[in-house]
Amino acid sequence: MIDAGLHNSDSRKGKVLVAMSGGVDSSVAAALLQREGYEVVGCFMRLGSPGEAIDELVPYEQAAACPTPAKGGRTIRIGHQGCCSINDAADARAVAALLDVPFYVCNFKKDFGRIVDYFAGEYAAGRTPNPCVRCNDWLKFGKLHEYALQIGADFVASGHYARIGRGADGRATLLRGVDADKDQSYVLFGAPRATLNSMMLPIGGMEKPRVREVARELGLPVFDKPDSQEICFVPDNDYAGMLERRDPGLAREGAFVDPSGKVVGTHSGQHRFTIGQRRGLSIALGYPVYVVSKNVEANTVTVGPKELLDCVSCVANEANWLVDPKGHGIGEATWTPVLAKYRYNTDAVSASVRIVEDTTQGPVPSGRRGAFEVRFDEPQQAVTPGQAIVLYAKEGPELVLGGGWIATVAKN
Repeated sequence: MIDAGLHNSDSRKGKVLVAMSGGVDSSVAAALLQREGYEVVGCFMRLGSPGEAIDELVPYEQAAACPTPAKGGRTIRIGHQGCCSINDAADARAVAALLDVPFYVCNFKKDFGRIVDYFAGEYAAGRTPNPCVRCNDWLKFGKLHEYALQIGADFVASGHYARIGRGADGRATLLRGVDADKDQSYVLFGAPRATLNSMMLPIGGMEKPRVREVARELGLPVFDKPDSQEICFVPDNDYAGMLERRDPGLAREGAFVDPSGKVVGTHSGQHRFTIGQRRGLSIALGYPVYVVSKNVEANTVTVGPKELLDCVSCVANEANWLVDPKGHGIGEATWTPVLAKYRYNTDAVSASVRIVEDTTQGPVPSGRRGAFEVRFDEPQQAVTPGQAIVLYAKEGPELVLGGGWIATVAKN
């Protein structure tokens, strides 16, 4: 049983700004930190409300100068079931009231437009984005850390299933969560290394069923609230419809082609398909077909057999190392064994890594420079440009070494 004495805070242990999403995980994180004696301050990140326009056909850079949509402008709207809705804000506020802790709403609406711009831009360029990873990087452990400094908080905490450890040099490290099914270390790889020392992940050592048990024992009203399953700014998971409302020019007819270039069907826009996709193609070639590549300029989607998805290596840019790579034998001269996770819902696989020259031209979303190449021990399928690839230590696979964003892949 958990002692339900929730209001025993001691500011001498430090002030913690807790990102409270209104879900069970962040609610339990706040309650546990308070129970441990920290001075807890709750914060809900306001990104938009159900039915509220959060982005128009206006670039992110112009959003501050144009806060309201032009007459007749097209909008993107926050859905009721996303992770940052007005209902979630009410749930977070209710938990904060129960804990008797200060509660603030941070208005990141304009900053969040950058996430939407990124999402739309990646699909338009033929890549497959991961907005949740970018959101953690830019907002939860970017803007939120800035806000924590403003209010004099010593730490920033969240309800992610990952852990903070200590390396041999005494510096903070990022570790996998204990619950293998819920581990979220992959989506946290973009956190600046300097922020790890002030990051707290209170539920990383717990499994999800236990988190719900604790919430129930503490009387938290969200103990049985379902987890969010969709991207918060894509109502009903209709991301293609959202992209087309934003840019009607994407919805144009193109061709499905086989590996030889022969036209085998038509589609209504390359943005509707991702590498490795099988469902929804409506193409009969006498064998199961998958999306194996896309040509944005020609608006063609190449389909073929599953073996054409095999990838032997990839290069990632925007490298973010959460350890000293040299201290783990990672450099330019040799290949170093690691475990590599190239999609959130896949297991980490055996691979080797080396640092390579970053040949990226122009600005990159994170502003980080640096690249590495990953060579898989066995061919992997549907390694997709635009997705994150995260590296874990081969010896001691709980440790996150760092990661980057897949730029190119090699088939053989």
